[in-house]
Amino acid sequence: MSPHWEKRIHAAVKHFWATRGNQAERQGAKTGARDAGNRTAVTGGKQLDGFVELVRDFLSECGIEKSCIFCNQAVELPGWFRAEKKWDLLVVVKGQLIAAMEFKSQVGSFGNNFNNRTEEVLGSATDIWTAYREGAFTLSQRPWLGYVMVLEEIARSLSPVGVKEPHFPVFPEFREASYAKRYEILMTKLVRERLYDSAALLLSNLASAKDGSYRQPSSELSFENFLTSLKARAMAITGDSK
Repeated sequence: MSPHWEKRIHAAVKHFWATRGNQAERQGAKTGARDAGNRTAVTGGKQLDGFVELVRDFLSECGIEKSCIFCNQAVELPGWFRAEKKWDLLVVVKGQLIAAMEFKSQVGSFGNNFNNRTEEVLGSATDIWTAYREGAFTLSQRPWLGYVMVLEEIARSLSPVGVKEPHFPVFPEFREASYAKRYEILMTKLVRERLYDSAALLLSNLASAKDGSYRQPSSELSFENFLTSLKARAMAITGDSK
């Protein structure tokens, strides 16, 4: 990965933590009370804009016209099990759906939120691929799907988690796996099952607001791999061999 994009990732991590903090402070000052748990920073959104803008600019450098990249408005796609779903970034070129991406994060509340994120990502993939099969995106070749997760790296997300097996045993990879490891397992399987074309998992914590530091537990789920896969899809469309 070039130094330029590496710097952009660090900037996106810094933006993530700074935005979360600012949103929590603004809400507390305005209402005199904060949402339960970590919901104060989650309800405001915008924390992952740095990553969305990074990918938007990367696509533009790969030759995709900016007018074909949607990340604030017109991001709805039809579904099969629901009328529509908003994605975080879409690429639509000459009426063809080229790519759709989601950018997610989790800070605290690891138990319930991990299950929710798992159900969301599986549901989104099932919905869009069924819609694709049924002709929702007429003229489009198979679109490229991407998923990015930023996870808080603290003791609770790194500690082993027990499993309950009242009737049948869980698969062995889940035994003593932390929530960070469970995310790694989930996202690796999403890619290997071709539900998503590429996924990136970044671990970070509040101290990263200073320097944008982060850790990538899996080379298969690195942001560099994510951008490389996306670049291949973009160049297949633009015919650019640079």
